[in-house]
Amino acid sequence: MTISVQEDRDGQALESLSDNIDAVNILKGQIKKEKAMHEASEFDANKDKTQFRQYEDACDRVKNFYREQHEKQTVAYNLKARNDFKFKTRAEMTIWEAMEKLNTLIDESDPDTSLSQIEHLLQSAEAIRRDGKPRWMQLTGLIHDLGKLLFFYGAEGQWDVVGDTFPVGCAFDKGIIYPDTFKNNPDHGHEVYGTKNGIYTPGCGMDNIMLSWGHDEYLYHIVKDQSTLPAEALAMIRYHSFYPWHSADAYTEFMDEHDHKMLEAVKAFNPYDLYSKSDDVPNAEVLKPYYLELIDEFFPNKVIKW
Repeated sequence: MTISVQEDRDGQALESLSDNIDAVNILKGQIKKEKAMHEASEFDANKDKTQFRQYEDACDRVKNFYREQHEKQTVAYNLKARNDFKFKTRAEMTIWEAMEKLNTLIDESDPDTSLSQIEHLLQSAEAIRRDGKPRWMQLTGLIHDLGKLLFFYGAEGQWDVVGDTFPVGCAFDKGIIYPDTFKNNPDHGHEVYGTKNGIYTPGCGMDNIMLSWGHDEYLYHIVKDQSTLPAEALAMIRYHSFYPWHSADAYTEFMDEHDHKMLEAVKAFNPYDLYSKSDDVPNAEVLKPYYLELIDEFFPNKVIKW
């Protein structure tokens, strides 16, 4: 009799467990499946992409910006900027406080939007979220331009903060926008810096290439040391403005095996940076609770050393 009761209880427990598993499986089916990073973006399917990055038709503000940037981004300046970064903390604030501070900055290099920085960051993050991409990628969209804080902390102008990036220390590729404006750069035609490979060797890896100093490189170092974001997120941050590489196939001779994987990540991120700029303006206060939770997930310390 004891054995019979035990068998009956085991049978009831097994049936109950089976019912619970079925219920969980039904719920899983109702939840939107997270998509892989590399899956094609969907939010921009109906957008006319020819309307973006039209630099030939850009206003004088944009053209003048790039002329100054291309004349002043030299090897000497980049060495100095990196040295200054290592020995100074510019500010201490949370991620959201940094976003709010950027609201006063309008990027002079951008021909596609006049929105505030927090609005663009939320546009990018929300587009990634709507497409069901991983949470770490949503956060990357939210923070990818926060390096523009440099503008408030000792920058010489916007030319060493924003704009497309490119290597210094080797010849300036024709794939860079407005390539003719490099003629007054002291490194142009230099006996070493002006050669195709310059100070680098083919296959040396992008980690060993000195990109023009600005918000990408600055934020990369901040996030690398103070977050748990994956390597793909760090590449999205570091190279999202490196259009000559990820969109014009320039400088590929310097890539190593790791860079091929990172290039895929940067290309997967690019539509959310570029094509989200025509979306409706998001409501920051409504979205704030969701993104504060996301920030806490990947940044162990709420206050970041900038």
